[in-house]
Amino acid sequence: MKKARIAAIAALVSVTACEGLKEAMTAHVDVVARAEKQELSVQRFADMMASSPQLPLVKPVAEQVADFWVNYQLLAKAAAVGDSMTDTVMIDKAMASVYESSKVRMWVTQVQQGFKVDTSNLEAAYNEGTQLLSARHILFALAAAQQGSGSDSVMRRAESVRRQINDKNFAAMAKQHGSDGTKDTGGDLGVFPPQSMVAEFSRAVAALKPGEIGPIVRTDFGYHIVRRNTFAEARQQFTAMYTQAMQQEASAKFADGLETANRVEIKPNAAKVVKDVAADLDAHKNDRTVVATSTAGNFTAGDVARYINSMPRRDEARGQIQSAPDSVFPNFVKGLVLNEVLLKQADSAGIKLDTAEVAQARRAFTGLVQNAWAGLRVTPALLADSATTPAERERLAAARVDAYMDRLLKGQEAGVVEVPPPLAEALREKYDASIKPAGIARALEVAQKTRATADSSRAASQPKSAVPMPDTGAIKR
Repeated sequence: MKKARIAAIAALVSVTACEGLKEAMTAHVDVVARAEKQELSVQRFADMMASSPQLPLVKPVAEQVADFWVNYQLLAKAAAVGDSMTDTVMIDKAMASVYESSKVRMWVTQVQQGFKVDTSNLEAAYNEGTQLLSARHILFALAAAQQGSGSDSVMRRAESVRRQINDKNFAAMAKQHGSDGTKDTGGDLGVFPPQSMVAEFSRAVAALKPGEIGPIVRTDFGYHIVRRNTFAEARQQFTAMYTQAMQQEASAKFADGLETANRVEIKPNAAKVVKDVAADLDAHKNDRTVVATSTAGNFTAGDVARYINSMPRRDEARGQIQSAPDSVFPNFVKGLVLNEVLLKQADSAGIKLDTAEVAQARRAFTGLVQNAWAGLRVTPALLADSATTPAERERLAAARVDAYMDRLLKGQEAGVVEVPPPLAEALREKYDASIKPAGIARALEVAQKTRATADSSRAASQPKSAVPMPDTGAIKR
């Protein structure tokens, strides 16, 4: 009995092992991607990549091309079966990140409206001159060769004009003698933050009382005669810019307080994890590795993947993230975590999108589908003109996508048909698709060999130089 049981188990293990071996031996290394019934073979993908000389044969680029192919083929499938992707539940799920961003913006706007800026004594703030300055000047410019050493003749001319200037004729003298773009407005520089000008100039303006004309100021640009504007002259622009600056300062304090109050902590592994996530979003979408914590809860690698996946130029962002220095990631992750905190606050405050905004977002989503179909030439109407059965329409739509990809990679298309993240997410959710890393790696090897062979053939076909080369063996020492 015992021997029989062991034999049965052995047989089962043998069958399982054979099945596992069979699966391993056919692990689809000959396939780069699948989209419903369509397969992108290694050879086909390698030929696509190799045929485009300007396309770098590197993994990130290959992944992006494969991603485009999958999205386009899924759009073709939807068109072939007449699926306009109008299901509102599906759309709302795909547009969740867009809805969340809108809610956060609404909440931040509401918070900012509560910031109070003290405008009771604007003139005192203006006279203090620490936040903003306002001035007119007359510039006697130096030539490029003179900027280091200066010019006695230019300085004497500036001094001569300075002796003639007073408060009443400053604007007229600026129009007559100025040498920069402000001369036409009487030398008026308007209102500006001190740090926006070279230090010598800002210090000279700040040292003047409103309405006072100062001594000549030397900067790398030349020699300046400077007059600080009065509050009455600068009031309108100063009031607007001062109010904006104070609101920005209040916003910065709010952000700092948000971080402290919600105990935001970035983990030491953040840079590595974020780069790993950017390298392979699908592999990390359910990754629970914690990169930060806050009162909103753990912020994980999966959350990072969700944010990156929702970025408008996702693939470009992924490349930038992978090449960025580690020092930028604490602030990058902090920004994502604070967005989560703000979203939680918005929900607590009852912030909701109105029905009109949701309806507009849904229309925009279905518009993406129609635009993509038109760009790929796979609209249901176009397919129906040439194919009668569903199977024929699917084959035709898939063929048109392949033809479009060929033209695109050869630079024969005016532009790329964009498939924004929400649409791509909805397509992957509704239809079956996958990209095989092993297939991409194999295709890159094949493409590199194909391109190397083509390059060698082109080089060999070039005519030989008509200039005789010296016989180095005949050179005697």
